Amino acid sequence: MDTQNADARPVISARASSASASGTRKTLPMPVRYAINAVLVLIFLVVGELMIDGGVITRYQSTVLEQVGIYIILAVSLNIATGYLGQLPLGHAGFMSVGGYGCAIFITRMMPVLGLTARDFVTGSPVCVFLLIGGLLVGGVCAAICGIIIGIPALRLKGDYLAIITLAFSEIIRVVMLNIDAVVGFKLTGGAAGLTGIPGYTNFLNVFITVAVVCFLIHTMMKSRHGRAILAIRDNEIAAEASGVNTTYYKTLAFVVSAFFAGVAGGLYAGCIGVMQPAVFGFMKSIEILVMVVLGGMGSMLGSVISATFLTILPEALRAFSEYRMIVYAVVLILVMIFRPQGLLGSYDFSLSRIIERVMNRDFPWKKKQTVRAEEVSADA
Repeated sequence: MDTQNADARPVISARASSASASGTRKTLPMPVRYAINAVLVLIFLVVGELMIDGGVITRYQSTVLEQVGIYIILAVSLNIATGYLGQLPLGHAGFMSVGGYGCAIFITRMMPVLGLTARDFVTGSPVCVFLLIGGLLVGGVCAAICGIIIGIPALRLKGDYLAIITLAFSEIIRVVMLNIDAVVGFKLTGGAAGLTGIPGYTNFLNVFITVAVVCFLIHTMMKSRHGRAILAIRDNEIAAEASGVNTTYYKTLAFVVSAFFAGVAGGLYAGCIGVMQPAVFGFMKSIEILVMVVLGGMGSMLGSVISATFLTILPEALRAFSEYRMIVYAVVLILVMIFRPQGLLGSYDFSLSRIIERVMNRDFPWKKKQTVRAEEVSADA
């Protein structure tokens, strides 16, 4: 019996190697994969715009969808440092606030210079579009600079120590935004009252486009050699460093990229809400974003998207039950952590191109089970 099992194993591996060597498996070229994803994104965008223009989606629901997109960017960006790098930063709300204030101040100060009003953002003039892009980049760069300042010393720490220092940094940012007006001698952030008069430059269109671009850039980065180096550090930092990976550089890179996209999300948040108040970006905001990443699955971009969508819509859907909605929110999180501790999707990431390739090659899961059973039967015989 043992001899037959030993003989059966090389036969199975030989079939797999011969199939791969013959090149019979059909694959999609990379441009076709990108084209499929682009068409899918375009379909969602067109359907969403038509539903908003047709009145199917109300203004309130549209605002909720905008916040869903903002939290998707925050969750996906935090997933770089938490899921892909394997660290535990708790300062994402600080980066979000820096980006939000930077973007809002830049746009409000440039509007008189360019002769623009809040109405121009509603009509969507080309100058407003370029100003919005510039504002989001300014907010992202401001957050990235803060990411460099805190990342270089902080990422030498691990675990609880890293969480504490990044949490302290987030609180420092909040206090600075609260008191900086008294230091500089003129109105900059608005202090405790907050920064008001922010034009409503955020809408479903620019949020959707930003989400698509951010997800594409993060996906591309993680598929590159830089992303592989980041994943290697997560799996085994000592082995990665012994293999020639500059761990300090790549840990800082992941942290800075995560902070940059958090700043972009903060810029969109400022235009969506219209007011920036330091009290909003406290400790609980960072925990809220971290919960989205953990619930979806650390290392899964699709998991972060699903959890951010669910956890943003759930409190709004339960607003009629204001006395019990946070209890339901907490119970849902507890149940997921009990029955699915690795998150909704674990480390799995959805790929439409991979599914199409499996259909092309008739590589269905039930066929694999039948093949395994047949091989077990033949081996036992």
